[in-house]
Amino acid sequence: MFGKSNNAVYTVPLVPDPGSTIMAIVAGTRLGPYAIIAPLGAGGMGEIWRAKDTRLDREVAIKVLPAGFAANDLFRQRFEREAKAISQLNHPNICTLYDVGQVESGDALQVTGLTPSKSQIHYIVMELLEGESLSERLKRGPLPVHEVLRCGREIASALDAAHRRGIIHRDLKPGNIILTKSGAKLLDFGLARTMADSKAPLDGVTGLPTEAEPLTAQGTILGTFQYMSPEQLEGLEADARTDIFAFGAVLYEMATGRRAFQGKSKTSLIAAIVSSQPAPISSVAPMTPPALDHLIRKCLEKDPDDRWQSAHDVSSQLQWISEAGTQAGVATPVTIRRKTRERIAWSFAALLFTLLAAVSWIHFGSRSEEVTPIRSYLHPPEGTKFDFSESSIAGLAVSPDGKKIAFTASDESDHSHVYVRFLDKLEARKLTGTQDANQPFWSPDSRFIAFFANGKLKKVDISGAPPLTLCDAPIGRSGAWNKEGIILFSPSTLEPIHQVRDSGGKSVPVTKLDVSAGETTHRWAHFLPDSKHFLYMAGTHTLGAQSEANAIYAGTLDSIEDRKLILHARSNAVYASSHLIYVRDNNLVAQRFDPDKLETTGDPFTLAEGVSYSLGMFRGTFSASTTGILAYASGVSDEKNQIMWFNRQGKELVNVGEPGRWDYVCLSPDDLRAAVSSFDPNKGASDIWLIDLERNVESKFTFGELDAAYPVWSPDGSKLLYAAYGKDPTGMKSKFSLKPTDGNAQPESIYETKNLAYTDDWSPDGRYVIFSESTAGGEMDLYYIDLEHAEKPVPLLKPDFNYEYGWFSPDGRWVAFTSNEAGSYQLYVMSFPDGKSKWQVSRGGVSGALSWRPGEILFKGSEGKIMSVRVENHGDSIRLSNPEVLFINPRIQDFDLSHDGRRIIATVLPETAKAGSVTLVTNWNK
Repeated sequence: MFGKSNNAVYTVPLVPDPGSTIMAIVAGTRLGPYAIIAPLGAGGMGEIWRAKDTRLDREVAIKVLPAGFAANDLFRQRFEREAKAISQLNHPNICTLYDVGQVESGDALQVTGLTPSKSQIHYIVMELLEGESLSERLKRGPLPVHEVLRCGREIASALDAAHRRGIIHRDLKPGNIILTKSGAKLLDFGLARTMADSKAPLDGVTGLPTEAEPLTAQGTILGTFQYMSPEQLEGLEADARTDIFAFGAVLYEMATGRRAFQGKSKTSLIAAIVSSQPAPISSVAPMTPPALDHLIRKCLEKDPDDRWQSAHDVSSQLQWISEAGTQAGVATPVTIRRKTRERIAWSFAALLFTLLAAVSWIHFGSRSEEVTPIRSYLHPPEGTKFDFSESSIAGLAVSPDGKKIAFTASDESDHSHVYVRFLDKLEARKLTGTQDANQPFWSPDSRFIAFFANGKLKKVDISGAPPLTLCDAPIGRSGAWNKEGIILFSPSTLEPIHQVRDSGGKSVPVTKLDVSAGETTHRWAHFLPDSKHFLYMAGTHTLGAQSEANAIYAGTLDSIEDRKLILHARSNAVYASSHLIYVRDNNLVAQRFDPDKLETTGDPFTLAEGVSYSLGMFRGTFSASTTGILAYASGVSDEKNQIMWFNRQGKELVNVGEPGRWDYVCLSPDDLRAAVSSFDPNKGASDIWLIDLERNVESKFTFGELDAAYPVWSPDGSKLLYAAYGKDPTGMKSKFSLKPTDGNAQPESIYETKNLAYTDDWSPDGRYVIFSESTAGGEMDLYYIDLEHAEKPVPLLKPDFNYEYGWFSPDGRWVAFTSNEAGSYQLYVMSFPDGKSKWQVSRGGVSGALSWRPGEILFKGSEGKIMSVRVENHGDSIRLSNPEVLFINPRIQDFDLSHDGRRIIATVLPETAKAGSVTLVTNWNK
């Protein structure tokens, strides 16, 4: 549509409406504040010009509606519809709309000396793109497979964003896709309609989109027909699945270099689209993954009900194909070119496992009593790490059939995913749609995995389908799944065990807390062989780790009241091979157990020493199957960290206070005090402390709260706002409390919710508080409260994606926040409170920590990078620099920037902190 390729301007032929007059615009013409520089060609029914925005001193692209078109109500409405459609979309793979306007042609052309007319010039101002159209690129042949998958994901993501806003593109084709260095960009929404409008049918073929290129020698223009769905050609209702058909045709052409449907005439082309199937991709491009061929064929189904039903599904499938490698059917020569470090590690472990098993069988035959345990190490996939810290609640789960192991690992951006390792395969595979997942557990048939993410319990088919949400789980704790389709889990840290069907629905409790005994939590459910009885741990946050309230019980689905004490322990427990396995004093032990009598016999014996154990979470990191497979993590989960001052170059200046389990840190407005949250492992929850930075003295600030965290200073430093978590007779709740910092006054509650919520920031004028809260769909969203008018919370953005970590600018007119709307978590800045202006700031990802001081935003990027963005205020607008790396320190967990911008205070992991390792034991029970 417009842009540059290798610094050369390219154009798309303009196809005017018969009888229209092209506006005589030349260099120097001004359209309002925009000075025309040069033509860039045409797109749809408009002329595209390169122009200069004289207000913001930047180059833009302007689409101008020619005078002949402007006089036609139909074309003028279509032009206005394009502007409205683009204005509703803010996505990194959709061309950004800057402005719309109209001027009298006489005013616009007075610079040129032409005779003014009395008509109006309508125009749209958009970002100027550097790149080439996909149609131009395809003239050089098909794209490599990895580019097809990458560009396909980006285009599908753009379509998904449009469809979520109720907008159907209806003219998707290679000419409307620009390939830039930052990714593919979707353009030209001139035919877009909202889903509410889409029921109005096209007027036969006369309502077809504008065509860009001729197909026949006679010049018949059929370029867009190749991408139209059967229902469009029949004049029927268009919906999101119409775009999916066009997208399939575009993908086919990207992979093969050929159009999916061809014909020598308009009639034969339409007949091909309606009744025939394109040649298999494998017959044209043999190296294409079969899974991609299947995806495209499903996009191109004639009946909309047989296609993928959403662009999100298509994007997820493309992501899975890209990540799954040979398990998605990638052709061997493509796979061979991948990095081999992880494969070598897995291959060695698998080969050793196979050889030892084979030798054992050959040598000992059927004499199973002589089989001995075999130990080997498992390693995380390349570019990831196991993380057994308190915050990540890393997961490890052996499948019931003993053939697979699921685990969570974090990537360079510190976001965790669920991976599945088939023990007879060479690689672990990341499951699509499991970002920020924790605590995976298996279905009894070893086909599905359940996990927690974003306040929801979800399940995913390990074959690659997108996850399904089952129910709410604000702070979920891992569960169990029986063969009758019942899942047990704990929806929060302060709840009894709940049950829910594996098809989803509302969960109901199956145990009851004994409050009189001090119990505050039931968790770590595990089904016994009869699928009716189950093990679980009852624990206390308030009486300490050695309290007798910490115990393992056997419950039953038949009664919420009935239970039997098995033993006293502050640990999860699993039953496998006639033994109960649990953690005692950081050792993994096993003890004989009769699941029918619900009794232990004999003394426990040690299976492994130094097993990763989290006192605060009441759990050890281990899993076992009835087939004799045991997996456990080694290392210490409860290492203390240090609060520390750094200069801007990352040099350590001085320690603050003593080492502890410090988490969130926030500086007072005068930089003389710091408010921090600290995890108490005996209590199993957090408290807030104040640190006098001049005297280096710590003092506890919150008392009586079961769990308190995320402190935020008032603008004058006289009060602290923080989030407190507890429960009432109706269940879990989050509460925002306000408390003076200079006395023992009781906290004042300003907001309560049944959802998980975090306090983020307080506006400089003291009027607004911004916070993050989970939504009904499981995402996080940003809200603000007007303290002056005691109004209900107002959403800052529509909850289409995850939005969190809001932070006000020093003048209170802007808000910085993180969002995953670009596919990964990035930093954004938006005008407050109107939200009229919004920009993506980062490109390489963010991991939460954020601070905005005069002239600068600091945030934590991937791989421990501390990033800086310079900020210039220009009245109603701001100018942001590209992010620059100040320094790299992967041990920094959270930080705040001093108000003079010269120092950084941070919570820092010790240098000895390790991710831990996973040991796999075969025949542990022999």
